Amino acid sequence: MENQNKTNINWFPGHMAKTKKQISEDLKLVDVAIVLLDARIPVSSQNPDIQQILQGKPVILLLNKADLADDAVSKEWKTYFEQQNQKAILVDSNSGKGITEVVKELEQMKDELRQKLESKGRIGKGIRVMIVGIPNVGKSSFINRVAKKTSAQVGNKPGVTRQKQWVRVNHKIELLDTPGVLWPKLDGEGVALNLSYTGTIKDEILPTVEIGYQLIKKLQEEYPKNLQERYKLEAERLQQIEQSDLEENEKIIEMMNEIGKKRGAIISGGEVDLEKVAGIVIEDFRKGRLGKISLERPNH
Repeated sequence: MENQNKTNINWFPGHMAKTKKQISEDLKLVDVAIVLLDARIPVSSQNPDIQQILQGKPVILLLNKADLADDAVSKEWKTYFEQQNQKAILVDSNSGKGITEVVKELEQMKDELRQKLESKGRIGKGIRVMIVGIPNVGKSSFINRVAKKTSAQVGNKPGVTRQKQWVRVNHKIELLDTPGVLWPKLDGEGVALNLSYTGTIKDEILPTVEIGYQLIKKLQEEYPKNLQERYKLEAERLQQIEQSDLEENEKIIEMMNEIGKKRGAIISGGEVDLEKVAGIVIEDFRKGRLGKISLERPNH
């Protein structure tokens, strides 16, 4: 686990540059943009290139997957964004939480923009809304939920949605779906790791053991009880590890070994399969089995 700050991440697919250009062109067709963020990583899930493109357009931020995030931290983020004069709504596209609030906000904006729409000859037409966000943030699930039908292609892998499509919600609202797009240069390894934890950067880009190691390290620092309870780790044993003379990286490896023993991730010779352990923890985090966790906070 050496040289953690020198991770080389080469992950920017060629189609994303084309997608960015298409979003810029399609922006002329819409009145409002909805930007979906991952509530667990509201900063890391913001594409700075798209932020720049959207300047001048009314924007609503949706903190999606709020069911997986720490409720108290999500409230802090909502307050933070609103203090920046940005409308932010907590949403869980799977359960439908926050969807009604989003629709009401769009209908209100439609009424506010009515005069402008009529000046363009769009009398009696709905407000046009572009849905943007990074891969795997839940755009298609959001559209399906808000339109109350399976109208957008949904997949578990990043970047499933490809073709431009309009979805009519009601006579007041039309949505334009867009493919998920990342940006070519990440601002620091912390962003790359956060995107890896949540499955935005494809799993084959970085070694599973490294991602699992870094995730366990972060959880041990901020949500230790979640780890302890999920994997039934003994407090006495964890204390022994913490008070030992081991280097920090060796302590995390020991924690991985303890998790592996509890989960039966043992290979020949009685050694723990660290890759399997890492995969277990990553999957548990993504599915919310470790509890509600936020990896970024406004005061950081």
